[in-house]
Amino acid sequence: MAKVLIYKKDPCPYCDRAINFLEGRGIAYDIVDLTGQPEEIERIKNETGWRTVPIILINGELVGGYTDLKALDEEGKLMPMLEK
Repeated sequence: MAKVLIYKKDPCPYCDRAINFLEGRGIAYDIVDLTGQPEEIERIKNETGWRTVPIILINGELVGGYTDLKALDEEGKLMPMLEK
């Protein structure tokens, strides 16, 4: 199974939606909580090129945010990515 990593902060409704989405499908993930760490948030944003949280990576590859994760699932592309 692929390694799923989520960078999040609180409050963040899209972070919560992404976590609920993964848990609802039984997909294991790791989480990095960046709440109260603005410098670290900026570093991750610059590193990934993604400007909002959550920042979701699968096997180190940027997926995007919650809506991108959901779109991959709706297009039937998420499960093949997770099986790599």
